[in-house]
Amino acid sequence: MNISPAPRWPLPKHDYWSTPFAESLLQHLDLRPSLKILDVASGHGIPAFYLAEQVGSSGEVLAIDVSAGQVARARAIQGSQLPWLRFECMDMRSLPPDLPTFDRVTGNLSVMFFRPNRSEAVRGLVKQLAPGGQLVLTFPSYGTFDSLWQLVDQTMIHQGLIKEREQFQDYLKERPSAQDGQRWFEELGLERIEAMEYPLEVATGPGHEFLHHPLLRGGFLEDVYECFKDQSLADRFMTDIAQDIARFTPLIAQRCVLSGWKRTATADCEG
Repeated sequence: MNISPAPRWPLPKHDYWSTPFAESLLQHLDLRPSLKILDVASGHGIPAFYLAEQVGSSGEVLAIDVSAGQVARARAIQGSQLPWLRFECMDMRSLPPDLPTFDRVTGNLSVMFFRPNRSEAVRGLVKQLAPGGQLVLTFPSYGTFDSLWQLVDQTMIHQGLIKEREQFQDYLKERPSAQDGQRWFEELGLERIEAMEYPLEVATGPGHEFLHHPLLRGGFLEDVYECFKDQSLADRFMTDIAQDIARFTPLIAQRCVLSGWKRTATADCEG
């Protein structure tokens, strides 16, 4: 019996945020050797390294991110390995006109960066798909951390933080759902569309552990902090929230996976 060797570039187990979303992406991605893949919002390489190993030297992976720091970090991890994988600093919302098309376009945790016009950003990605190609995106969808957001909203009301609550409500209203994503794909004429959600519990303790959790501070909690002009007030507000996590735990994220296929040239002619 032949046993496939373990991948040299597996999804890292210590990344408790990007890896679970990437695992969801891979469940829906049709992946095989020799494919050409565009990976957007690639960060420091989850899942770009894994994708590159799977397509092999006959394939190609272009991983792009708007952050020069993230690109530099990914290149440092890569070194001289996987030469068919390239990390480039590029904004997925305004891709260069001479960029070629790809067999697959992937974006792990990408949709949150498509603001302000998510549907137009998705349209741009579809343009980079070759006929018969697949687009797969993951993002934390509507319903993520609802118990926390409800407490934040109630506390803002109780403390009379009117302007801050208006800002916070604007954030809540623009969260995309799985249904929103499916509509984007349908409007762009993709086929075999899937919009699936998988729950993910984020464990945390009270106080400092919550306020400095690597998945929260610098991530989701920033949406609250950004509602405050006075950051010292924001710190006091969030410190109060952090004292009583029993009121909003467990924290549940909804991992949404969107998958769709571009029509082939033959299908276009028949239509």
